[in-house]
Amino acid sequence: MPNVLVVYTFCMARQLAVDNARGKRIFVGLSGGVDSAVSATLLKEARAEVTGVFIKGWYPPGMPCTWGEERRDAMRVAARLHIPFRTFDAGAEYKKSVIDYLVAEYRTGRTPNPDVMCNREVKFGAFYRYAMDNRADTIAMGHYRSGEKDQSYFLWAVPKDILNATIFPVGNLEKNKVRALAKKFNLPVAEKKDSQGVCFLGAVSVKEFLEKELGNDNPAILYTIGQRVLGGYVANKNVEKGKITVSKTRTSSMQEVHFTDANWFNNSSTVQEAQYRYRGPRCAGRVENNRFISTEPFPDIPAPGQSIVFYRGDEMVGGGIITS
Repeated sequence: MPNVLVVYTFCMARQLAVDNARGKRIFVGLSGGVDSAVSATLLKEARAEVTGVFIKGWYPPGMPCTWGEERRDAMRVAARLHIPFRTFDAGAEYKKSVIDYLVAEYRTGRTPNPDVMCNREVKFGAFYRYAMDNRADTIAMGHYRSGEKDQSYFLWAVPKDILNATIFPVGNLEKNKVRALAKKFNLPVAEKKDSQGVCFLGAVSVKEFLEKELGNDNPAILYTIGQRVLGGYVANKNVEKGKITVSKTRTSSMQEVHFTDANWFNNSSTVQEAQYRYRGPRCAGRVENNRFISTEPFPDIPAPGQSIVFYRGDEMVGGGIITS
């Protein structure tokens, strides 16, 4: 029986996750940010046996890097809570499953979502296996789904059994409530700003990294379908010719997208809506044979390589990667 909220919906009460954590050995992904710090604190308050783990990724040589600062903040949180602290070096998995994937996808003209792969392969992959190998009962993470920041979008590719076994102590809390708890518990990161970087690059932007890896001579590689540029929005691109097509509007006449690599938490027939951009609107429609058919034209052009995530009300039903 899962000892947490049904994570792929993020809808059950946080108290259920916390109450069921009592006496369990839990490895918390301690990133150095406020969300994971409050998550660790809530579990400690619930008398779980908490270990804070900083997940060290792969970082581009010769480019700005903040992982040392993030690790120090994570250590400060662990010291404040009087819990054991570990560093898990996931650099090899990051490089293989996330970085190399990112570069390969951009090289072919697609726009991948590295945070999705980071979650599946590293946080809920390599880190989960590390925790199990070290006799943890489960893991806990600081992801949440409330307000404008619905992080369920980045979790669609995580295997259901692992997602369902993970504790999300702040899963349904608003950000202002999380910060209020951080201040209440006198955590050293209570006033720390949210990270704006991609999961594995930290202070380095994706564009800056890709220019270093792929050069900047081919605009078709670096631009994304729907991206705003001088004169309008990118409507299409040809990587072989190094050309992009610009439209004056971002709107689309499309009502259908194809997707692959689907991961389902419920039957695809239950899909009511889909979201294909983080912070983007949901579109009503249905799934048929790896196609999502919208009831209305999409508000903008879906980008091949990006994630499309399916919902039924508050429940995340599944997701996939857009092919066309």
